Amino acid sequence: MTLQSAQLYLFRSGGPVLMVIGTISGTMNLFVFTQKNLRKNPCSVYLIAYNIANLIYIYSSLFSLTLLIGYNIDPTAYNLVLCRLRLYTIILFNLLSPFYLILASIDRILVTSRNALTRRRSTRRFAYLCLIVGTLFWALFHSHALIFTNIIQLSPNYFFCYFQSGIYLTFVSYYSFIKEILAVSSMIICGLWSIGNIRSTHRVRAAPNEAVNAPNIQGTWHSTSAKDRQLVLMLLTDVSIYASFSFVYASFLLYQQITQNNVKSSNRIEIESIVRNICLFIICIPFCVSCYSNLLVSKTFRNEVKKVLLWR
Repeated sequence: MTLQSAQLYLFRSGGPVLMVIGTISGTMNLFVFTQKNLRKNPCSVYLIAYNIANLIYIYSSLFSLTLLIGYNIDPTAYNLVLCRLRLYTIILFNLLSPFYLILASIDRILVTSRNALTRRRSTRRFAYLCLIVGTLFWALFHSHALIFTNIIQLSPNYFFCYFQSGIYLTFVSYYSFIKEILAVSSMIICGLWSIGNIRSTHRVRAAPNEAVNAPNIQGTWHSTSAKDRQLVLMLLTDVSIYASFSFVYASFLLYQQITQNNVKSSNRIEIESIVRNICLFIICIPFCVSCYSNLLVSKTFRNEVKKVLLWR
């Protein structure tokens, strides 16, 4: 009963608050990254796509969970089209958001590279190509959710929109677990790689005789601009936040896979369902706080926010 009450008030009170926070965060980020002096940067293109995906995920996942758990309202339980569209949108943008973050991280690896040819690969054209091809691929890959999703009757008067039980539900469970692990691992690797590139550049700059007097024949030395360093810092903060909160849900999915063959009592099943819903609430947090973390770590971002608020 304590867990049920905590779950109820978490979604009834915390759900709307987190949605407002997330909406402000995503909207402000879009205003900033579409400013003239930032939108030409390939990383900003990825971050624009990332924030659009965040807003869509907030209103497909967090909004529906808030209605269902906090207010016992579920329009998708009586409409198969809405049911399939909602789950398809959730599963798709739950992947697209970290996918765009990984693309942005790869772009920062290219930009911070000491090799001139590698740095030239970071272009807006390449960014748009990656976004279009990647989005279309994942949209088609997740189209199975439009087919293998149904309205399930759990009791005479209780219907629930969910994935088909059996092999498909097992596939979705394993896929969700693997996706979380791979996404977090990829972000950490890309983040550490970018940090390594920046430190390598600083070490080269620390040798003035070599940096100044030696000819840059192979293009192995460069100075990362202040704007690029700020974008790297913001991106690393987003990656850290996402990895921290996603680890909670990944741990729960791992527990589910380990205990899937165990015989469980009805109380244990209900407790696990509540914990799962709380974990789903927790993984929504990284989608809602990007703007505020950017304000803390980036002076450039704070200045751009001031310009947006003052209509300059």
